[in-house]
Amino acid sequence: GSQLSSSQDPEAARADREMVYIPDDSDFSSFRDQCESLEGWHSQYSKGGVTVWSQEPGENRTVQKIKLCITCKDVPAATLYDVLQDTLYRKKWDSNVIETYDIGRLTANADVGYYSWKCPSPLKNRDFVTLRSWLPLGDDYMIINYSVKHPKYPPRKDFVRAVSLQTGYLVKANSTSSSTLYYLTQVDPRGSLPKWVVNKVSQFVAPKAMKKIYKAGLKYPAWKQKHEPGFKPWLYPEQNMLPSMSLAELTMQHADSLENIDESGLAEDRIHMSDDEA
Repeated sequence: GSQLSSSQDPEAARADREMVYIPDDSDFSSFRDQCESLEGWHSQYSKGGVTVWSQEPGENRTVQKIKLCITCKDVPAATLYDVLQDTLYRKKWDSNVIETYDIGRLTANADVGYYSWKCPSPLKNRDFVTLRSWLPLGDDYMIINYSVKHPKYPPRKDFVRAVSLQTGYLVKANSTSSSTLYYLTQVDPRGSLPKWVVNKVSQFVAPKAMKKIYKAGLKYPAWKQKHEPGFKPWLYPEQNMLPSMSLAELTMQHADSLENIDESGLAEDRIHMSDDEA
């Protein structure tokens, strides 16, 4: 009897996880539970309308999970969802973005994209290649991503390739004109980062980003009116002009296979956080 089920065969189980996959309903449902649940989460702080929680890494994990929540009065859930999906608009509101573009389409609700972001000097800037998938559920919306390897987009000299184990947004409608936005991330930023950088990210950078998304939501309808108002490929897949690609072109991106940059020696007073980043 060589027919071992994958649960008995750790190699096979690992091989399952090595395969790039498109998230299914159970992945979205588990993501939603993590956003809405308080169990196992420590509230770090709540101010300026943003609440931040963290979850300590488990054994053998160096990566913290962070979750943020903000209530967006006067921004309907559908508008917030558009803001998060609109790559062109992102360049307007996300001042940390260096470049972002879609690489290819996998299905009607999954694609692969590239994103690079500014880190405060002297930290090196980071970039990601991720598989993104989205699911509208009635008045609520979810977008989740994780890092993948694409042969045409290898790590670059000028960036540290970071790894998203799981990052995503849950947009919940509170009423026809108001919504709540959850952001949950488990990212391996690569390199041994000083602990205070991680703290700064959860206390300043991430909450500031949440407020930016909220403001972006207030301004989006007027902006979109002037920029191809009918063009929303995330709602109308037939508008999607991205080249079609197959899962077979992708492999899982593991942090441990990447160059490890040690930035742990950087002193806090050497980091230049402009007002925009801090």
